[in-house]
Amino acid sequence: MNAYAKKYFFAAVMAVFFCLTLALSGAFAQSTFNKSAAQIDSDANKTLQRFYKEVNGAKELTSAAKALLVMSGVTKAGFVLGGTYGQGALRIGGKTQGYYNLVSGSYGFTFGAEQMDIILAFMTNEALKQFKSTDGWEAGVTANVAVVDVGGGKRLDTTSLQDPVVAFVFDAKGLMVDVSLKGAKFTQIKN
Repeated sequence: MNAYAKKYFFAAVMAVFFCLTLALSGAFAQSTFNKSAAQIDSDANKTLQRFYKEVNGAKELTSAAKALLVMSGVTKAGFVLGGTYGQGALRIGGKTQGYYNLVSGSYGFTFGAEQMDIILAFMTNEALKQFKSTDGWEAGVTANVAVVDVGGGKRLDTTSLQDPVVAFVFDAKGLMVDVSLKGAKFTQIKN
């Protein structure tokens, strides 16, 4: 095969992988599309209960936070090209103040599929105000997000958390290595 044919063969293979990735992402994310407000709230309650049970110090952290964005069953899937989708509830003072979705895409070393729960804790009023006022708030771009490792029964040290936005990714199920939130875009779901 000459260089010209190799170039177009590679482009065709990448196009097929892209189409398969979109189909795979859509199939996994289908279960999260069209959730009702009641279902999102129910999922958020279950996620918070799991968080409190599995992570030492979680209750202290959530009581110090100005707000929590609780994203349950976020789905990430891909092969070279990947996608992530989920829906969640913004909780202020324990009450839901809005519903958001998370969408992101990636390329590079991405292979597999997984579901995970994500909790974003807004530790300052300024960070919360910026999140609520930005349509398409993007982790790592609009604001830095510190991802905290709470695996293996570690205890949260709430005194050392100095970042305005702290993320917890936990209860991951599946075969994927990347739990980064960089580039994840959060947008309010309008009724």
